Amino acid sequence: MADDTRDVVHEPDGSVTEYIDVPVTGDTVQRLLGEVFGEHWAVISAGPVIEGAAYEIRFTAPPRLSVLDGYLTVDTGPWHFHLCVKDHHGAKTPEVARLRRVARAAFFRTEGGSCVPGAWGLRLWNGRGEQMITVYFPNPWLDDGLERSRHPRWELTAVWDDLRARYAGRA
Repeated sequence: MADDTRDVVHEPDGSVTEYIDVPVTGDTVQRLLGEVFGEHWAVISAGPVIEGAAYEIRFTAPPRLSVLDGYLTVDTGPWHFHLCVKDHHGAKTPEVARLRRVARAAFFRTEGGSCVPGAWGLRLWNGRGEQMITVYFPNPWLDDGLERSRHPRWELTAVWDDLRARYAGRA
Protein backbone atom coordinates (compact mmCIF):
# COMPACT_ATOMS: atom_id res chain seq x y z
CA MET A 1 0.00 0.00 0.00
CA ALA A 2 2.99 2.32 0.45
CA ASP A 3 3.45 5.26 -1.86
CA ASP A 4 7.13 5.14 -0.77
CA THR A 5 7.44 8.92 -0.95
CA ARG A 6 9.48 10.70 1.71
CA ASP A 7 9.88 14.43 1.77
CA VAL A 8 12.17 16.29 4.18
CA VAL A 9 11.44 19.98 4.82
CA HIS A 10 13.84 22.33 6.63
CA GLU A 11 11.64 24.94 8.28
CA PRO A 12 12.66 28.61 8.82
CA ASP A 13 12.58 28.07 12.62
CA GLY A 14 15.31 25.42 12.34
CA SER A 15 13.05 22.41 12.77
CA VAL A 16 13.12 19.54 10.29
CA THR A 17 9.98 17.69 9.23
CA GLU A 18 9.98 14.35 7.44
CA TYR A 19 6.76 13.49 5.60
CA ILE A 20 5.81 9.93 4.66
CA ASP A 21 3.00 9.93 2.09
CA VAL A 22 -0.17 7.87 2.28
CA PRO A 23 -1.97 6.86 -0.92
CA VAL A 24 -5.06 9.03 -1.42
CA THR A 25 -6.86 6.78 -3.91
CA GLY A 26 -10.11 4.98 -3.20
CA ASP A 27 -11.27 5.05 0.39
CA THR A 28 -7.83 4.97 2.05
CA VAL A 29 -8.08 8.45 3.59
CA GLN A 30 -11.66 7.80 4.75
CA ARG A 31 -10.61 4.57 6.48
CA LEU A 32 -7.55 6.21 8.05
CA LEU A 33 -9.53 9.16 9.41
CA GLY A 34 -12.26 6.79 10.58
CA GLU A 35 -9.66 5.12 12.78
CA VAL A 36 -8.06 8.39 13.89
CA PHE A 37 -11.31 10.10 14.90
CA GLY A 38 -13.33 6.98 15.70
CA GLU A 39 -10.84 5.06 17.82
CA HIS A 40 -8.16 7.53 18.92
CA TRP A 41 -10.21 10.70 19.48
CA ALA A 42 -9.25 10.84 23.18
CA VAL A 43 -5.49 11.08 22.56
CA ILE A 44 -5.26 13.35 19.50
CA SER A 45 -5.63 17.03 18.81
CA ALA A 46 -6.60 18.32 15.37
CA GLY A 47 -7.08 21.48 13.35
CA PRO A 48 -5.38 23.64 10.77
CA VAL A 49 -1.79 24.59 11.57
CA ILE A 50 -0.41 27.37 9.39
CA GLU A 51 2.24 29.99 9.95
CA GLY A 52 0.87 32.27 12.65
CA ALA A 53 -2.09 30.11 13.72
CA ALA A 54 -2.47 26.65 15.24
CA TYR A 55 -5.83 25.14 16.15
CA GLU A 56 -5.07 22.19 18.42
CA ILE A 57 -8.59 21.03 19.21
CA ARG A 58 -9.03 18.18 21.70
CA PHE A 59 -12.11 16.01 21.89
CA THR A 60 -13.96 15.46 25.16
CA ALA A 61 -16.24 12.72 23.81
CA PRO A 62 -16.22 10.45 20.78
CA PRO A 63 -17.33 12.37 17.69
CA ARG A 64 -19.99 10.98 15.38
CA LEU A 65 -18.61 10.18 11.92
CA SER A 66 -20.56 10.12 8.67
CA VAL A 67 -19.84 10.39 4.95
CA LEU A 68 -22.03 12.10 2.36
CA ASP A 69 -21.00 12.77 -1.24
CA GLY A 70 -17.32 12.26 -0.46
CA TYR A 71 -17.24 14.46 2.65
CA LEU A 72 -16.36 12.96 6.02
CA THR A 73 -18.18 14.82 8.79
CA VAL A 74 -16.66 14.75 12.28
CA ASP A 75 -19.47 15.89 14.60
CA THR A 76 -18.96 16.58 18.30
CA GLY A 77 -22.52 17.85 18.86
CA PRO A 78 -21.90 21.56 19.49
CA TRP A 79 -19.58 21.84 16.46
CA HIS A 80 -18.44 19.82 13.47
CA PHE A 81 -16.18 19.92 10.44
CA HIS A 82 -16.11 18.36 6.98
CA LEU A 83 -13.20 16.97 4.97
CA CYS A 84 -13.54 15.93 1.33
CA VAL A 85 -11.95 12.45 1.45
CA LYS A 86 -13.53 10.73 -1.59
CA ASP A 87 -14.96 11.65 -4.96
CA HIS A 88 -17.37 14.57 -4.63
CA HIS A 89 -20.17 14.76 -7.20
CA GLY A 90 -21.95 17.90 -5.95
CA ALA A 91 -19.36 20.33 -7.29
CA LYS A 92 -20.23 22.44 -10.33
CA THR A 93 -17.26 21.09 -12.30
CA PRO A 94 -14.85 18.15 -12.07
CA GLU A 95 -12.03 20.68 -11.52
CA VAL A 96 -13.73 22.08 -8.41
CA ALA A 97 -14.30 18.53 -7.14
CA ARG A 98 -10.60 17.77 -7.69
CA LEU A 99 -9.55 20.92 -5.79
CA ARG A 100 -11.75 20.00 -2.80
CA ARG A 101 -10.64 16.39 -2.37
CA VAL A 102 -7.61 15.36 -0.34
CA ALA A 103 -4.76 15.40 -2.86
CA ARG A 104 -2.00 14.53 -0.41
CA ALA A 105 -1.94 12.85 2.98
CA ALA A 106 1.26 12.30 4.92
CA PHE A 107 2.38 11.19 8.33
CA PHE A 108 5.07 13.46 9.69
CA ARG A 109 7.69 13.62 12.35
CA THR A 110 9.22 16.97 13.28
CA GLU A 111 12.47 17.40 15.18
CA GLY A 112 13.33 20.70 16.78
CA GLY A 113 10.99 23.60 17.25
CA SER A 114 10.18 25.87 20.14
CA CYS A 115 7.65 23.98 22.27
CA VAL A 116 8.91 20.40 22.45
CA PRO A 117 11.81 18.53 20.83
CA GLY A 118 9.51 16.72 18.41
CA ALA A 119 6.01 16.17 17.06
CA TRP A 120 4.24 13.18 15.50
CA GLY A 121 1.25 13.76 13.24
CA LEU A 122 -0.77 13.40 10.07
CA ARG A 123 -1.43 16.24 7.64
CA LEU A 124 -3.84 16.54 4.69
CA TRP A 125 -3.74 18.95 1.73
CA ASN A 126 -6.37 19.70 -0.92
CA GLY A 127 -5.91 19.92 -4.70
CA ARG A 128 -4.53 23.47 -4.40
CA GLY A 129 -1.85 22.33 -1.96
CA GLU A 130 -3.60 24.11 0.93
CA GLN A 131 -3.50 22.45 4.30
CA MET A 132 -6.86 20.97 5.29
CA ILE A 133 -6.02 19.61 8.75
CA THR A 134 -3.18 18.51 10.97
CA VAL A 135 -3.67 15.73 13.51
CA TYR A 136 -1.20 15.53 16.37
CA PHE A 137 -0.71 12.16 18.04
CA PRO A 138 0.46 11.66 21.63
CA ASN A 139 3.85 13.25 22.20
CA PRO A 140 6.40 11.44 24.38
CA TRP A 141 7.74 14.80 25.55
CA LEU A 142 4.38 15.84 27.08
CA ASP A 143 2.78 14.51 30.26
CA ASP A 144 -0.93 13.79 30.68
CA GLY A 145 -1.57 17.48 31.42
CA LEU A 146 0.26 18.45 28.19
CA GLU A 147 3.15 19.92 30.18
CA ARG A 148 6.74 19.37 29.06
CA SER A 149 8.20 16.19 30.57
CA ARG A 150 11.87 15.77 31.56
CA HIS A 151 11.96 12.17 30.35
CA PRO A 152 10.27 11.04 27.13
CA ARG A 153 7.74 8.19 27.22
CA TRP A 154 8.43 6.60 23.83
CA GLU A 155 5.51 4.18 24.15
CA LEU A 156 3.24 7.16 23.40
CA THR A 157 4.26 7.03 19.74
CA ALA A 158 2.61 3.57 19.38
CA VAL A 159 -0.61 4.87 17.76
CA TRP A 160 1.35 6.94 15.21
CA ASP A 161 3.75 4.04 14.55
CA ASP A 162 0.91 1.57 14.00
CA LEU A 163 -1.16 3.78 11.70
CA ARG A 164 1.90 4.88 9.71
CA ALA A 165 3.02 1.26 9.24
CA ARG A 166 -0.42 0.17 8.05
CA TYR A 167 -1.36 3.16 5.87
CA ALA A 168 2.03 4.34 4.60
CA GLY A 169 3.73 0.94 4.68
CA ARG A 170 6.46 2.02 7.06
CA ALA A 171 7.55 -0.13 9.97
